[in-house]
Amino acid sequence: MKPRLQQKYLDEIQGAMGEKFSHANVHSIPRLEKIVLNMGVGSAVQDKKDLEDANAALTLIAGQKPVITKARKSIANFRLREGVPIGCKVTLRGSRMYEFLDRLLSLVLPRVRDFRGVSRKAFDGRGNYSLGLTEYLVFPELNPDKFTRSQGLNIVFVTTADNNEEGRELLTLFGMPFREDKKASAV
Repeated sequence: MKPRLQQKYLDEIQGAMGEKFSHANVHSIPRLEKIVLNMGVGSAVQDKKDLEDANAALTLIAGQKPVITKARKSIANFRLREGVPIGCKVTLRGSRMYEFLDRLLSLVLPRVRDFRGVSRKAFDGRGNYSLGLTEYLVFPELNPDKFTRSQGLNIVFVTTADNNEEGRELLTLFGMPFREDKKASAV
């Protein structure tokens, strides 16, 4: 059985995007390609257990095993050497990606304290969107008694859109709660 948001994309979003941006070919309609979850654990240089905890948390959040990321270059001020493990990341595609997006939009973002929507400006110019969470404990899969250390999480939505406008419309149709534009509400 297909995930709910994947079915919604095929039934509603694909047609709406094709009409709005006048894409004649079905394959040129923007779609969600992958979601990348990344955790940089700066304290892993001193304490390896912090990286193990982040790895375990990301495994529970994503439902698949993360890849350990290593430092690309040495930085003396941070006591960092090239090749030292300092983070972990997961790339989600297919049904796991849609399941994660569904959980993020319906369960996780509403649990964020003082949540008024996500920024409309965090696009990269090619239709990809980046979102940062300051606390990964907003995910219901994580037991707050086991994961006591506060850690941030970066989420990147990679789309096949050509520009920010198409990417924003795609994520809006999926249900991404974008913050209202201050200029639009003032008029």
